[in-house]
Amino acid sequence: MNERAAEQSASARPKYSVERICVSVYRIPTDLPEADGTLSWQKTVLVTAEASCQGASSLGYTYADAATAALIQETLAPLALGADALSPNAVYTRMQVAIRNLGADGIAAMAISALDLALWDLKARILGLPLASLLGAERTSVPVYGSGGFTSYDRETLERQLAGWVGTGITRVKIKVGARPDEDVNRVRAAREAIGQAELFVDANGAHSAKHALQQAAKFADFGVTWFEEPVSSDDRDGLRLVRERGPAGMDIAAGEYGYRPSYFLHLLQARAVDVLQLDATRCGGVTGFLRAAHLADAFGIPLSSHCAPALHLHLGCACPTLRHLEYFHDHARIERELLGASAPSAGSLSVAAAQHGFGLKLERERAAAYHVSTAERFER
Repeated sequence: MNERAAEQSASARPKYSVERICVSVYRIPTDLPEADGTLSWQKTVLVTAEASCQGASSLGYTYADAATAALIQETLAPLALGADALSPNAVYTRMQVAIRNLGADGIAAMAISALDLALWDLKARILGLPLASLLGAERTSVPVYGSGGFTSYDRETLERQLAGWVGTGITRVKIKVGARPDEDVNRVRAAREAIGQAELFVDANGAHSAKHALQQAAKFADFGVTWFEEPVSSDDRDGLRLVRERGPAGMDIAAGEYGYRPSYFLHLLQARAVDVLQLDATRCGGVTGFLRAAHLADAFGIPLSSHCAPALHLHLGCACPTLRHLEYFHDHARIERELLGASAPSAGSLSVAAAQHGFGLKLERERAAAYHVSTAERFER
C-alpha cells in the first residue's frame, strides 16, 4: 500500500472503533428452588458481552442458554469489530441481516440483545455520560415492584419475601400463580395479609385458558389484585383480549416479555390484547430494539413495564416517559447486586447516579469466578 492509499484508508476509519469483544458465560444457582405457573428451575445462566475501544470497556448481558455466547462469538462479534463505536444502530442492522437463516427469535435475538447493550454502554462510556442522559432522560429514577413469590415457596417463605420488600419501601409486589390453581386463592390471601395495603400483582406465565383465567381473576379481585400478567399464553392474543375486556375493573392485563421483534409487539397492540406492554431489553434487541418497541406502544397509547434485569432497564426507563415501573425480579436483582455492582432500591425506586457512565455496571470478576463456565475473545485485526 502506498503512502497516499494508507492515508485514505486511515481517514476512512471511524475515530472510535470497536477493538475487542469478550463473551463469557456464568451459571449461578438460585438461592432456593424456583418455579412459576409452567416451569421450574434451580439456576440462572448469565451471558455477558464486553466491548472495548481506546481504553473504554463496556458491559451488556442477557439471561439465556450458554449457546447464546457461541452465536455472539462466531457470528455477531465480527460485525462489531472495527465498527464505529458511536453508531450502535448500524451494527444492530447488520446483526439482524446476519441471523436471517437462523431465525430472528429466541437465542438469536438474545445474542443480538447482549451485544447491542454492550455497544450502547460503550458509546455512553466514551462520551462520559450515563446511558439515560445519552438517550434523553426525562427523570432520574423509576419505581420498582418486587417480583418473586414463586410457586415453589412455602407460605412462610412467600410471606417473608413479600413483607421484606414492603418493609424497604417498595409499594407493589408480584407472586407467581397457575401451577396449582386450587391453591392460588389461599396464596393470594397470604400475600395480601403479608403486605397490607401495598399493591398486589399476579403472574400465571400463560398457565390458563381464557375462561379459566377469567374465573381466577374474579377470585383474585376480592383481594385487591390490580395486575394479572400472562393469564393466558402471550401468543394467544384473542385470549388476552377476552380477559382484558371481560375481567374485573381495575385489574390490568400485561404481557410482552417473550417478544423478540417489533412486529410481535405491534401485533399485541393491534389486537388490543394488553393494558400494559412488557419489554425485555435482554430479549427484544437491546437498547435499539427496546426503544423501537417503546415508540410503538406510545403510538397506541399503551404504557410500559420492563421485564427482569432491573439494572439494565433503569436507564431505559428514565428515557421512556410512559414506563410505569421496573420489575425487581428476585433472582436477577440478587445476581446484579452481587456480580455487577448494581444498587438496591431506595424508597421503592431505582435511581441513576450523575457520576455513572453507561449503565454504571462492572463485572466483579473475582466474585463471578465461582460461577464461570467459559470465555472467548475476538480482536480487530
